[in-house]
Formats: sequence, structure tokens, C-alpha cells
Amino acid sequence: MKIERLIKMANDISDFFNAENDKEVAAEGVKNHILRAWEPRMREAIIAYTRQDGSGLSELARVAVGKLV
Repeated sequence: MKIERLIKMANDISDFFNAENDKEVAAEGVKNHILRAWEPRMREAIIAYTRQDGSGLSELARVAVGKLV
């Protein structure tokens, strides 16, 4: 899967959880969704992207992906 698609997916998930007032709870929600719904190769790719650049991810998505490692 292309990294652009993973970035869009992570940002879309983050948009959903961003309604949560507590951003720590929101980040946990995003992280848990990615853990449940994404296959390991997808998770590895978004983690690698975040370590290299991560600029395409929303702040909430970056925080959530950071919790995956």
C-alpha cells in the first residue's frame, strides 16, 4: 500500500477521534484502531514514515503512531 494512502487513513481516523476533548484519550483511540484494523506491514510503514518525516500526518495521528512503538 502506498504511504500516501496510509497517511490519509491515519488522518481520517484522527479526525474521527479528534472530537474527544481529552487528546490523550483520542490518541489512544487512534492507536487502538490502528492496532486492531491495520496489518503489521501497514503499521510498520506508517511508523517508518513518522520517524523519517511525518509531516503529512496530523498532530493527533503523529502522537498516536508514536505510541505504537
